[in-house]
Amino acid sequence: MDFPRYLAAKKTVDERAINKEVWQALRDHLPPAPVIIEVGAGIGTMVERLVEQGFIWQGRYTAVDHHPANIAMARQRLAHLPPALRLELVADDLFAFARRTDGRNRWDVLIAHAVLDLLDIPSALPVLFSLLKPGGLFYFSLNFDGATILEPAIDPAFDALVQQLYHRTMDERVVGGRPSGDSRSGRHLFTQLKNQGADIVAVGSSDWVVWARHGCYPADEAYFLHFIINTMHKALQGHTELDTTQFDQWIAQRHAQIERGELVYIAHQLDFLGRIPSTETAVAK
Repeated sequence: MDFPRYLAAKKTVDERAINKEVWQALRDHLPPAPVIIEVGAGIGTMVERLVEQGFIWQGRYTAVDHHPANIAMARQRLAHLPPALRLELVADDLFAFARRTDGRNRWDVLIAHAVLDLLDIPSALPVLFSLLKPGGLFYFSLNFDGATILEPAIDPAFDALVQQLYHRTMDERVVGGRPSGDSRSGRHLFTQLKNQGADIVAVGSSDWVVWARHGCYPADEAYFLHFIINTMHKALQGHTELDTTQFDQWIAQRHAQIERGELVYIAHQLDFLGRIPSTETAVAK
């Protein structure tokens, strides 16, 4: 399946999910003409959203994503941005980008949307915060927090086993030799942000909730659901704790539920807005 299309299909799902109080707090705390960096920026839906809703219209926005195909699509999607908003699109690994920046360039605002739960947060946060000016603002949205719900049930016991094993793959995932993920990233961020000396300004739930209206999913959300089920299949295919035939049938039934407009999908997530310490000494601590 096509990942950039999945990111495009996800935009309407994200629009409903983003916590409105945290989102408004972001708007209230943005400086005029902000200098913003977004990591894991995908195809540019976040900067689109910020412009469409009147949060930003001038300043500088740096969007970093390690998939060149995402950046290529972002370049097409974002051609209409206001000319007073200078856009820099970077196809690069977050850690490599931060090493090259090495404190020479700092941003007012850091955004990580639906990406932190793919990283080892304790080791990633110091890298991320190194990109911010002292006292800089961070907005971390859609951080997965331990619940994947699929309705209607097929076999409640087997459904629960699939969910448990799927979450375990997040906890055990290693990418490039580094731990990469946490199935309870949202709740763990409270402690991990505190350990970095950050001040949390606002927090709220941002659950994905996808369901059909009169048998049809909005926009391209059926594709989004097929992508989620396919991701679960790839993550657990051949798992020793699952009967292969039963699991393949389970996956096929979930895809069929989507085709009939029956599947309801819910994923529990949390949004955070905060600031890093206002002095270099505190940041280093």
